[in-house]
Amino acid sequence: MTTGAQTPATPAWPRRSRLRTFLPLGLAAWLVLEIWLLMVVAGASSGLVVFLVLVAGFVLGSVVIKRAGRRAFRKLSETLQQQQSGVMPAAARPNSEGNGLMMLGGLLLMIPGLVSDAVGLLLLLPPVQKAVSRTAERTFERKLREADPGSLGGAFQQARMHRPDGKVVQGEVIRDERGDAPREPRPPLTH
Repeated sequence: MTTGAQTPATPAWPRRSRLRTFLPLGLAAWLVLEIWLLMVVAGASSGLVVFLVLVAGFVLGSVVIKRAGRRAFRKLSETLQQQQSGVMPAAARPNSEGNGLMMLGGLLLMIPGLVSDAVGLLLLLPPVQKAVSRTAERTFERKLREADPGSLGGAFQQARMHRPDGKVVQGEVIRDERGDAPREPRPPLTH
């Protein structure tokens, strides 16, 4: 029996971002490519060679990550010592190499596979690190400029433009509801 009421329209699903659409497909293709390349190398030589390549990649990746971690910890310790002694630490040099890309390269070396090893080795080269760093910085800056106000990107942009100095302004918000009788003035806030 129908009542004549209209059937509610189905809610429109939000559009999926391109990243959410293609990332699973890209990861699956990468995994298939890695397995296929390992099988090709094993067929051309032997399984022992593939095993040695995988172990060598893991060992080299762990050495790279350990070295980059030590450099980052040393730099942090030096900065903290300078701040404690009252000396302002020197500003970071523009386009100075960071440890993040070196750690990423080491992680890619540790992941079993030949493609990830090749990309990891490329990320260990200083010219490639500088190019990737510049590209990532430009992309990040562009995304911040394109961000809508009130979004997470807008919060980053606002934090960059307005650097708080840590001061707290005490105050009180009083909302007068309609129909409420006027209240007596409140005493001032004290520390």
